[in-house]
Amino acid sequence: MAKIKRALLSVSNKEGIVEFARGLVKLGVEVISTGGTAALLADAGIQVTEISQVTNFPEMMDGRVKTLHPAVHAGILAVRSNEKHLTELDDQKIKTIDLVVCNLYPFAETVAKENVTLAEAIENIDIGGPTMIRSAAKNNQDVAVVVDPADYKNILAELQAGQGSLTETATLRLAYKAFQHTAEYDQRIEHYLADIVLTESEKLELPATLLDRYDKKMDLRYGENPHQKAAFYLESESNEPSIATAEQLYGKALSYNNINDSNGALELVKEFTERPAVAVTKHANPCGMAVADTVKEAFRRAHLGDPLSAYGSIVAFNREVGAATAKEVATEDKFVEVIIAPDYTAEALKILEERWQNIRILKTGEIYINYDKPGYSMKKVTGGLLVQERDLAVTTAADLEVVTEQQPTEAQLKDLLFAWKVVKHVKSNAIVMAKDEMIVGVGAGQMSRVDAMIIAGRKAEQRQQGGVVASDAFFPFPDAIEKAAELGIKAVIQPGGSIRDEKVIAACNDLGIAMVFTGKRHFRH
Repeated sequence: MAKIKRALLSVSNKEGIVEFARGLVKLGVEVISTGGTAALLADAGIQVTEISQVTNFPEMMDGRVKTLHPAVHAGILAVRSNEKHLTELDDQKIKTIDLVVCNLYPFAETVAKENVTLAEAIENIDIGGPTMIRSAAKNNQDVAVVVDPADYKNILAELQAGQGSLTETATLRLAYKAFQHTAEYDQRIEHYLADIVLTESEKLELPATLLDRYDKKMDLRYGENPHQKAAFYLESESNEPSIATAEQLYGKALSYNNINDSNGALELVKEFTERPAVAVTKHANPCGMAVADTVKEAFRRAHLGDPLSAYGSIVAFNREVGAATAKEVATEDKFVEVIIAPDYTAEALKILEERWQNIRILKTGEIYINYDKPGYSMKKVTGGLLVQERDLAVTTAADLEVVTEQQPTEAQLKDLLFAWKVVKHVKSNAIVMAKDEMIVGVGAGQMSRVDAMIIAGRKAEQRQQGGVVASDAFFPFPDAIEKAAELGIKAVIQPGGSIRDEKVIAACNDLGIAMVFTGKRHFRH
C-alpha cells in the first residue's frame, strides 16, 4: 500500500492508544479522532483533528451518529487505483483515510454486570465502529485496520521499516483479524438477545445454526499421541466449575489426556453432594469411586476399588483436601498424575508438592452442576459435529420400579443408586459392581455386556459378594444375569426395555436377585 498519511482513531479500549498516536505523528501521519479518544489524545499534547471537522457535521444523539458519513466512508473505501473513485473524492473535497484504528463498545463487559438492564445493553451495541472496521477491512489493499492494542507496537515498527507504509500481506492479515473481531462481537449480541427473547421451550431446542465461540487457552505439547498437534479452547461463557475454569496451583503443564481424564473425574464427583466423595479415573473411566463420612476415608476406599489401575490416575474430590487426606494420597505405594478438588489446606499442598515434583494440582472452588444452564455435549466427527444435551438425568428411589419377587433392602437401594450414578460415567457397554457405596469392579467399553460383567467380576476379586450391579443399558439376554449370580451379586439396577425383559426378570427370580428398572439409559461412547 502507499504511505499512510491520515489515520482515524476511535477506540473503546484506550490501552496504548496515546503512545500509538504519538508514534504515528512522528511518522508524519495526520490523526483524526472521535469523542473520548480525541479528548484523551489532546490532553496528552497530541495534535488531533476532531471528526466533526472532517464531516462538517456535529456528533449527534449522544454519539450514536458521528462517523456514519460519506466524508469518512468514502475516504476509507475509495480504491486508490480507480481514477473514477479519486475523481469523485476530489469533486466532494473528501480526503482519503489510510489507517483505521478501532475497537468496539464493551458489550460483553456490560452484559456481564449484575442487574444490567436491556437499555444499558442496547446502548453498548456499537454501530459506527463495526461499519468503519468492515469498510477498512474490505479495502485492505489500500487501507490498514487495527483492532487489537497488542498490535500497536509491531505496526509502528513495520511503518518505520517501510517508510510509512505496510505490506499487502500485513494489511490482509489485519483485515482477517478485523472481521474476526466484528464476527465475535455480533455473536455476543446474538447470544444475549437469544437469552431474552426465546421462550423456555425454544431454548430447549438445539439451534438451527451453532455459533458458540471458543478461545484458545493454551497450546498443548501434543494430542492423544505425540504426532498429533493439540490445543485447549475455552467457551466464551462459563456456567459452572469445570476443568476449563480450574486454577492450576502446582505442577507441570497439563497434557491433552490429563485434561480429558480430569474432566471425566470431576464430572463424576459433581454427582455427589451430600457426603465426601472421591473418584479415581484412568483413561476417562472410573476405576475407583466411593463416598464416606470423611474425605480421607472416601479416598482410601476409592483407591481400593482397583489399586493396580489407579497407578498414574486422576483423583477428583468433592470436598477440600486437608493434611490427613494428603498424607493418605502421598504414600509410597501410590502414583497420581492429577489431583482436582474444590480447595486445599496449606499443609496439604506442601505434603503433595514434596511427594511429587510433577504432580498437577488443580483447584475448582465449590463444585456443582448448573442445571439451569447446562450447555451441550459435543463430539467432532469427520465433516460434522454431533451435539446433544448433557446427560444430567437424576434418578431417585421414587423413580425405581421393582420388577422382581425379591425386594431390594434399604442398604441395597443405597448401593444401587450409588452405582447408577457411577455407571453413567463409564464407557459403554458398562457394568459397575458396588458394595457399601464403593466401587469394587468395573467392566468398561466392551462390545458384549456379558464380557463387561466378567471383567467387572475379575476386577472385584471376590469383594462383590453380596453386592450390587448397575448396567448402563438393558440386558438383551439372561446370560449376564446368570454370570452376576455366579459372582454373588444380590441386586441389579438397569433401564429395562428389552424385548426379553420377562426372561431376564424370570432369571433374577430363579436366582434370588432383586432387580429394579430406572426407565432411563446411560450410553456413553
